[in-house]
Amino acid sequence: MILWWFGRKLDWSEVRAALRQADWFLLAIAVALVSLVYLLRAFRWQVLLAPIVRARLSDLFAATTIGFSAVFIAGRAGEVVRPVVLPMRDSRVRPSASLVTIFVERIYDTVAVVLLFAVNLLWFQPGGGTTEVSRVRWAGFFLLSAAVLLLVGLVWFRSHSNRTERIWHKLFANRWFMPGVLNKAFVSLLRQLTRALGVLVDARELAITVAWTAAVWFGIAFANLLVMRAFGLPFGAREGLFVLGWALVGSLVPTPGGAAGAFHAATAGALVVLGVERETAAAVSIVMHLVDFGPAILFGFFYFVRGEINLSRLRSLATQEVAQENGENVGNRDPLLERGL
Repeated sequence: MILWWFGRKLDWSEVRAALRQADWFLLAIAVALVSLVYLLRAFRWQVLLAPIVRARLSDLFAATTIGFSAVFIAGRAGEVVRPVVLPMRDSRVRPSASLVTIFVERIYDTVAVVLLFAVNLLWFQPGGGTTEVSRVRWAGFFLLSAAVLLLVGLVWFRSHSNRTERIWHKLFANRWFMPGVLNKAFVSLLRQLTRALGVLVDARELAITVAWTAAVWFGIAFANLLVMRAFGLPFGAREGLFVLGWALVGSLVPTPGGAAGAFHAATAGALVVLGVERETAAAVSIVMHLVDFGPAILFGFFYFVRGEINLSRLRSLATQEVAQENGENVGNRDPLLERGL
C-alpha cells in the first residue's frame, strides 16, 4: 500500500530517464562501501559480545548479512533472524546474549543517526517555508531528547540490575500466568543485558564501540552521498545527513522489502524539500534502497545456499539455555552474576 502511494503520481518515464543517466561507477563504489559497512558492523558486534563471549568474526559477518537480507524480505520482523543465526553457527554464543547485544547495537545506531540529524539542523537550513523548517527542527530535537533519556535509563538499569531482578521475581515469579520456563528465560535476558550494557560504564569499551559506530555511519552516509552525486545532485555532508535522517525514519516502518515504500517516500520527500524534482528524487530513493540492502542480499543468499541455517540446532540451543537457567548446567554460569556483580 505504501509503495503504491509512493509511486501513484510519478511519471515513470522520467524516473527511468533519471536512472539511465546515473553514474554507475559512483554507484559501484557505493555498493563496495556498503559491503565494507557490514564488515564494520561485525567488528562492532564482536566488541559488544566481548563481555559475554568471544565470537568469531566470520560467524558475525555471516549472521549480519543474513539478518539484513531477512529485513529486506520480511521487513522489521526480520530483525529476529540475526540474533538467531549466530548461535547456530557458534555454539558458544547463547541466544539471549546474541539478542541483547543486537538490542544494544540498535541503541547505538539510533542515537548516532539522531545525534547527527539533530546537530546538523543547528546550522543547516533546508528549503521550504519557515513553518516546515521549524517542525523539522523540533522533530529532530525531540528525537535527540528521547535518545538521551533512553541512554540515561539504560545506565540506571545497569547500576540497579539486581533490584530490577528482585522486583521482577516479586511481581511475576510463581504466578499462574507466568510459566516457569518463560520466567527463567526473561531473567536470563536481564542478566545478559546487564553484562552487555557494561560497555556504557567502561570508558575504554565505550570509546571502542563509539568509534566503530562512527565508522559504520560515516560509511553509510558517504555511500548515500555517492548515490546522490551519481544522479548529478551537488550535495555535501549537510544535505546528505538531512536525507539520512529522514531515510532512517522511513526505514522504521515495518513493511516487507526493507520498509519498501516508506523508505522511498521519506527519502524522496527529503530530497524534494532540498529542491530536487520528484521523479529524480524517486529514482535516487529507489537506487539508494538497493545499494543499502543489495550486498546483504547477495551475501545472505550465498550463506543460505550453503545451508548455514539449521532450525533444529536453534531448538537445541534454546533448550540448553533453559537447562542452564534451571541449574542443570551450573558449570556454565558466570560467577560474577552469581555474586550479583
